[in-house]
Amino acid sequence: MKIMNESPLNGGSAGGPVPGGTTGGRRLGDVILDVRNISLAFGGVKALTDISFDVREHEIRAIIGPNGAGKSSMLNCINGVYQPQQGTITFRGKSFSHMKSRQVAEMGIARTFQNLALFKGMSVLDNIMTGRNLHIKSNLLLQALRIGPAEREEIRHREYVEHIIDFLEIQAFRKTPVGQLPYGLQKRVDLGRALAMEPQVLLLDEPMAGMNLEEKQDMCRFVLDVNDEFGTTVVLIEHDMGVVMDISDRVVVLDYGKKIGDGVPEAVRTSPEVVKAYLGTAH
Repeated sequence: MKIMNESPLNGGSAGGPVPGGTTGGRRLGDVILDVRNISLAFGGVKALTDISFDVREHEIRAIIGPNGAGKSSMLNCINGVYQPQQGTITFRGKSFSHMKSRQVAEMGIARTFQNLALFKGMSVLDNIMTGRNLHIKSNLLLQALRIGPAEREEIRHREYVEHIIDFLEIQAFRKTPVGQLPYGLQKRVDLGRALAMEPQVLLLDEPMAGMNLEEKQDMCRFVLDVNDEFGTTVVLIEHDMGVVMDISDRVVVLDYGKKIGDGVPEAVRTSPEVVKAYLGTAH
């Protein structure tokens, strides 16, 4: 795997954040997510060992590393899929070590997965609507009958979903079953479903995986626009180093479940330890 790829975007790598300052024209806030000393093991296999890093509000924070480095396991700990044996995660001042996925979602953390888990027989609109479940107040009976407050509530949720559909430029496919869409468009629907949850922090697990150059360009633009227009903090796993260097404010590097680098893209890119982990050589 190359540590330097040709970038799908025009322009150089983003600079590093200054607390309370600006990066790439964006003003970053205080720490919104703080990961401290997370360790995770499956039987005798250590997936993560004493991992610590923080994420600032409005930041695009990348997690990189070779295959098997523990990147997805780290996201799974943050959003409650895995329960780490050690360490704490603090979100907006509230610390937890064991939290269920729904509780994490209710706190304001949404997640996309590397392997799409969309409802292939349902339309684009209905798939994205499933992301509104956390915000629906009416009971199931009123929802089924679509009467009174339930009908008005559904209209409001559909208006929000239509806004996301417009934002992701998939209006022409809103009634199309997701299973009939090309892979790149299915990735957009997956992003849209996560956005429908109105997250404060969005966890993206390899959002550009399997995409061609044009699809990567589009997804990069959407990630940047989500960060800018929605004001959403983004934590992403990505293998394309051109993408990482272009859109990230800071990068944390994992290798065999341990942190070997953390800093602005340029510093990480030139770190001998990081280069060695990717290329197997210090050259």
